Amino acid sequence: MSSYWVETTKQTNYPRLSQNITTDVLIIGGGITGILTAYMLSESGLNVSIVEADRIAMGVTANTTAKITSQHGLLYDYLLNSYNFDIAKGYLDSNEEAIKTIANIVNKENINCDFSYQDSYVYTCNKDNVTKIVDEVSAVTSLGLKAQYVTDCPLPFSIEAGIKFPKQAQFHPRKYLLSLLPILEKRDVNIYENSKVENIKHIKNKYEVYTNSNKIIAKHLVMASHYPIKNFPGMYFIKMYQNSSYAIGVEIEKEVFDGMYISCDTPTTSFRNIVQDNGKKLLIVGGSGHKTGDTNVDIESSYINLANYIKSIYPKANVKYKWMTEDCVTLDKIPYIGEFSSFLPNMYVATGYKKWGMTSSHVAAKIISDKILAKHNSYENIYTATRLKPIKNSKEFGNMLKQSTYSLAINKMSAPIISYDKLDNDSGGVVDYKGEKLGIYKDKSGKLFAVIPYCKHLGCELSWNNLEKTWDCPCHGSRYDYMGKIITEPTTESLDIVDISDI
Repeated sequence: MSSYWVETTKQTNYPRLSQNITTDVLIIGGGITGILTAYMLSESGLNVSIVEADRIAMGVTANTTAKITSQHGLLYDYLLNSYNFDIAKGYLDSNEEAIKTIANIVNKENINCDFSYQDSYVYTCNKDNVTKIVDEVSAVTSLGLKAQYVTDCPLPFSIEAGIKFPKQAQFHPRKYLLSLLPILEKRDVNIYENSKVENIKHIKNKYEVYTNSNKIIAKHLVMASHYPIKNFPGMYFIKMYQNSSYAIGVEIEKEVFDGMYISCDTPTTSFRNIVQDNGKKLLIVGGSGHKTGDTNVDIESSYINLANYIKSIYPKANVKYKWMTEDCVTLDKIPYIGEFSSFLPNMYVATGYKKWGMTSSHVAAKIISDKILAKHNSYENIYTATRLKPIKNSKEFGNMLKQSTYSLAINKMSAPIISYDKLDNDSGGVVDYKGEKLGIYKDKSGKLFAVIPYCKHLGCELSWNNLEKTWDCPCHGSRYDYMGKIITEPTTESLDIVDISDI
């Protein structure tokens, strides 16, 4: 199964880059950040190009729950305690502006993407967490948003407390983005698919970017590839980690409730609805999050747990879609947006959305396009990607730092070695083969596929994801298919294949 957003839209078919080109702005990554940055820049007269390693809007963007909200969990009390009023206020206002930006684009371009305003809630069913809700309500109202403390909401079960953000929104992200592509084409934006960036060089105030044996020369470079594919000098791999989460789309026997919801309890659960083309509402249930590549997680159980949970409420619930995604989490919970490094002028980055990419992407697109066009942006300093300032909330910072350092290459996680003769068909794992560790997958017919099980990014040992049939990196979240081909960055190289035909 794949996401509802993918199943209900057509695949794009843009050409592969097959020649050398020169452009004013090169955007690496054809997801929501890359497309919106191109949209905002394309009205300026600059020549803009997008290169996408796979298909447009088929990565993280295609596997979101697509909530458009400034309510990013219980965040604002944390921001007030960790930073100050101005940072917290700016974060809230920039995301509220992002909601308005999306609504304005939808109206201006007459886009049919199932956009609708919804109230958004963070709730708890645990009495011990009520104080957290109270503190968050106090924080948000002090910042100027009319949030409400509630003890009841449209969910089909009782809650202890919740915070309600009015007039947030939801939409169909691929319908939204695919509707923007013809506009970009009319504005002469060049779009290339299946064009994976393999190398970046900074030469004489310009960038030379290599993909498909071709070279792109650009004055400005925007890294909108979810996770930065360039390690140095930005060093983003020590400033954040990747977290995976899961979602299912279910039809239930009762009318689906309105609103968007996420719990602050453990495990976290998320809800929203979708109005399908037949007019019937579908319920999206998300959760089961964990650090990407965690060898202690049974991936298949993540979906099963979500399905069992919703069936405990709606016994006849029918799972029609299921999908997973991963996103980057920064040390201080604020995305990295802006200049990639002080040593590389005119290179920009947007990453670390911590699963709130629908608004964060629009904040990023506006900041980066303003930077390129030499315009002032009121929120630029909040998201500065090169920031190194310590935060006041040392306990919280310590917890985040622990997660990130757990992802360093020097902490290579050792995947459990399994015996080859215990490898069933349609399964895989790290195997001791003639005294050497190999990553082996045996397909349904018994055919073997072997790789060197070390990530090409920074050398971490990979773990096998038997549900998705992928090799996942527990350090920085790179993912490869069973043949060693790249699925998810930051890696830029495929795995080495090993011939084991003598088995």
